[in-house]
Amino acid sequence: MTDDNTENTAPDMEASGPKGERIAKALARAGVASRRDIERMIEDGRIRLGGQIVTHPATFVQPGDIVLVDGKPVDSPERTRLWRYHKPDGLMTTHKDPQGRQTVFDTLPEGMPRVISVGRLDINSEGLLLLTNDGELARRLELPGNSWVRRYRVRVFGVVDEKRLASLIDGFEYEGVRYGSIEAALDSTKGDNSWLTVSLREGKNREIRRVMEGLNLHVSRLIRLSYGPFQLGSLKARELEEVPGKTLREQVPDLPAPKRHRTR
Repeated sequence: MTDDNTENTAPDMEASGPKGERIAKALARAGVASRRDIERMIEDGRIRLGGQIVTHPATFVQPGDIVLVDGKPVDSPERTRLWRYHKPDGLMTTHKDPQGRQTVFDTLPEGMPRVISVGRLDINSEGLLLLTNDGELARRLELPGNSWVRRYRVRVFGVVDEKRLASLIDGFEYEGVRYGSIEAALDSTKGDNSWLTVSLREGKNREIRRVMEGLNLHVSRLIRLSYGPFQLGSLKARELEEVPGKTLREQVPDLPAPKRHRTR
């Protein structure tokens, strides 16, 4: 998607019914991991339901079922919470990096519940990263159907053609990839460096960097200022602040209450 690596996924049409809730969805709600990561855990035989290894993501769970991940009982879901975090460059937005690089989650204060990110920012990008203890909320906020604007400050090296920049509103194609509408404006120029404001509603992996490359511009700094109604504001690098529950409910008014599952 964008430089935040958010995945495009179709809206979830599944409703909980007599069968219960799909295990991947239930564990995402409990903040274990994203649905996709939970499906990988199932493939690896890491999840048990009622003492049996779960072999298929279509497995359903009911309230009161005992679910184990890596032999440990899944905690009952807490109330849904959301945090704003100022990600500095140099941190990976992943729970575990194969190369051993420091991650966002390594820097969080002690006592934080397990959280996952709403989308991602690549290692060289900075700014607002939303974190939540509810995988279903993360998935929901990532959906393109929200049409939430993500706004960035972008420093580029090169000669900015303002007409070409303005034309991005109609979409852009580069190296066989078609990118959607982007609002981009020149803020200031000093020598060969310029600052832009760039806004988009959905996108592809490293989209801003790739589009600017297509305009013969090199991105030397990328800062996300906002994600929908949530702003970076005055947060300093590595600072974390919880979004008040009232504010979260105002922005996601039909936020469901967590379903509770027995853990022992």
